[in-house]
Amino acid sequence: MEIIQNYLKSLRDSGFYPEKYTVNYKNGNLVEIENQFNQEQRKVLTFCTNDILGLTQSELVRRTAIEAIVEYGTSNSSCSVLSGRIHLHTLLEQEISSFKGLPHTQLFLNAWMAMQALMDSFCHLSMPIPGFEHTQETLILTDVLNHDCITAAIVNASHSSSGQFFSRSPKVKVKPYRHCNVDDLASKLHRYAHSHERIMVVSDAVFSMDGDIAPLPDMLAVLQNYEGSVLVLDEAHASGAIGATGRGIYEHFNIEPHQAVTLGIEPIIMTTFSKFAASAGAAISTRFPELIELLDISRPCAGTISLAPSLTAAALESFRQVRQNPQLVKTLQANTDYLRSRLLEFEFNVLGQTNIIPVVLPNNINPKIFAQHLMEDYGIWVSPIWFIAKPRLRIVVNALHTLEEMDTLVAAMIAVRDVLLQK
Repeated sequence: MEIIQNYLKSLRDSGFYPEKYTVNYKNGNLVEIENQFNQEQRKVLTFCTNDILGLTQSELVRRTAIEAIVEYGTSNSSCSVLSGRIHLHTLLEQEISSFKGLPHTQLFLNAWMAMQALMDSFCHLSMPIPGFEHTQETLILTDVLNHDCITAAIVNASHSSSGQFFSRSPKVKVKPYRHCNVDDLASKLHRYAHSHERIMVVSDAVFSMDGDIAPLPDMLAVLQNYEGSVLVLDEAHASGAIGATGRGIYEHFNIEPHQAVTLGIEPIIMTTFSKFAASAGAAISTRFPELIELLDISRPCAGTISLAPSLTAAALESFRQVRQNPQLVKTLQANTDYLRSRLLEFEFNVLGQTNIIPVVLPNNINPKIFAQHLMEDYGIWVSPIWFIAKPRLRIVVNALHTLEEMDTLVAAMIAVRDVLLQK
């Protein structure tokens, strides 16, 4: 334990350790928070919540979650393989399949487990069977800026997956390619792909720290040269945010998943519920029912409790709200365009294209210090990033933000920048 204590002390002394807050109250984007280190309380305007459509505060979503607790209880108390599943699980899977344009969906507790189950099952086919020999190797190509849930799942699949742990299992080869660089992707495929291997390319659809969008049409153009290849897109930050009705990256580029199939490419989509869908959990969608059966008996699914009734109901109602009220997505996208344009107007270095708005500050300005000034002097809560990506402010705009609130943020950022540049 001593090494852990010494490390944490050095982490705090260096200023790398993040501030931690408890949210005591929320009304729209006005929240009351308490600093966990000094117990200081303040009311702030938040630009860091991932509740991008404001549905966590929807009365209908809340009521639906409560009704699910009344009907099914607070927990399913076991995994679905041992204790069955509730009807809400099936309804949510059907809703997601319709939303994403892929007919089969499997639920998971979170994105980390969903991605691990997918990689493990795809590469190693779950569990050993007497007399069945799996010999086909897998090549995985991954964007260097993919979310950690993807990176961790790939590392586990290539080193210590269930297939390799319990039996002799074929090799998994992992090759990263430069961020959103299709030329590098094509080069790596040409160099490393062999006819006996299965090929999987995996990418965030919207990148959580850069706010940019994967170049889907160009990726499909490259992959069509590798018939039977699999394209996995993590739509955690794309669902509800991009596309005319919030359906994600395929809709954003006016492409249907079945068009990938006609090119000889198998589309797989991961959806998460913690951003737009007012809940927690994740899902894998595919056109293959056999893959769903395999995921259902994977360790992250078969060995873990199923999604709680309230979470399932909240996500289900959120999907329905997005489908029935496309104006929610239009408002989010209008707010995104407005805030991005205002920040660019005042010469902030803004990255990306989406409602995740990274602002790279001058080299002599510490984003943590900048964010502290915003909170202490102007009552605005923005996430400083300095420990999981290149230093920046990470602003997240949502559908509940008003023009006045966004203008307040921009004015405060101008004032703080002026002060810090003078020091």
